[in-house]
Amino acid sequence: MYIASRPSACPGLLRIVPALDGGICRIKLNGGSISTFQAEAVAGAAERFAKGVIEATNRANLQIRGIGCEHAALIDSLLAVGLGPQTAAGDDVRNLMLSPSAGIDRQMLFDTRLLAERILATVQTNARFHDLSAKFAVLLDGGEALAMLEHPHDLWLSAVEQDNEKWLAFGLGGCPTDAPHSAVRLADGHALVVAVLDLFLELARPDQTRMRHLLADYPVAGFLERLAERVSLKSIKGWRRSFNCEVLHIGAHPQAAADHLYIGAVPPLGRLNPTMLRGAAQLAAEFGDASLRFTPWQSLLVPNIRTEHVAEVIRRLQQLGLSCEASQPLSRLIACTGSNGCGKGLADTKADALQLAALLQQQGRALSVHLSGCPRSCAAAHTAPVTLLAVTTGHYDLYFREAGQPGFGALHARNLTIEAVATLLDAHSRSPLDA
Repeated sequence: MYIASRPSACPGLLRIVPALDGGICRIKLNGGSISTFQAEAVAGAAERFAKGVIEATNRANLQIRGIGCEHAALIDSLLAVGLGPQTAAGDDVRNLMLSPSAGIDRQMLFDTRLLAERILATVQTNARFHDLSAKFAVLLDGGEALAMLEHPHDLWLSAVEQDNEKWLAFGLGGCPTDAPHSAVRLADGHALVVAVLDLFLELARPDQTRMRHLLADYPVAGFLERLAERVSLKSIKGWRRSFNCEVLHIGAHPQAAADHLYIGAVPPLGRLNPTMLRGAAQLAAEFGDASLRFTPWQSLLVPNIRTEHVAEVIRRLQQLGLSCEASQPLSRLIACTGSNGCGKGLADTKADALQLAALLQQQGRALSVHLSGCPRSCAAAHTAPVTLLAVTTGHYDLYFREAGQPGFGALHARNLTIEAVATLLDAHSRSPLDA
């Protein structure tokens, strides 16, 4: 079942891609969820066949870095615990993102997990959909309070309730915080996804691998007109998905079920070692429902913890080296692999992020900052409030997110050391204009 690597290919479970620090294997998790048994298998594979580095990704998946030559043995160990696709060719297209709190969120309008299972089964077993790009992505949003709404997707669906009926508003490209293009009945969600994917494959040229590429040449109105021939659409006017500014992926937060909470924990810069992953899995088995959920903020949730056990679980997560406090600067920083593991990286972003976290800690600041070793921005699919773009070893250009500005936002300063960045961020945070 092993799929050989090819130039510039995305890593997958069956395709291990080389990097400076060894091979990379990406394990796609249905809905970001993994059982404790599967987590143990990932930890064991990272120890036996790699250098013990496990990364949480910004699409709520896991990847193992530093893999040696035993590719087939690593893959077989993960397939044995059910972490593989239903078909070998279906691995690349398992790009369906849910809320990390799907099914347990107090604000959800419906439990997205059954619909997600149906969509994933369809894209994996229908050979036609295997022609989609490995980056073609779908978001299914059930209206949860904990939801990543800033990642652009080729197709997004978001639950909305109007006239005592549930609908799925949807957009072609962009994010749920954009105005929707139309809506379908909740019961037609699967049919909509199939129709959009079919129509995209019919209309797109080989070089148009993403929805935004197609819509640059093909009018949205024309796409919707043809879509309406396949599934019944409803106009949604004046509705926008509300954006929750609370940091809900870190710390303890109530679930829909009384006396149950989930606990969000952040591994340093998105990286776990086998001890961390095993320890979190053991806590999930002892106090939760024997599962972990990974998030697009490169963190994890331990769900279904009874109120009386929350303090103990947090204490033990912190002993493992995971942060459960949003006030800790390191829990708010994102950094790509950097020059230590990526040939395109211009700086050691991981080491520089640790230095920046220490400086922000001294200032008493916990800011959301993204360090990128090159313009590709692999670590963050969205525009972060602050981005540092490496220009050379230890030096970065500083950008602030600004409405209407594409890319990283507005350039604020060039060629800064980490010390200079910390000083500027402190001054910027104190500015009354930014209060």
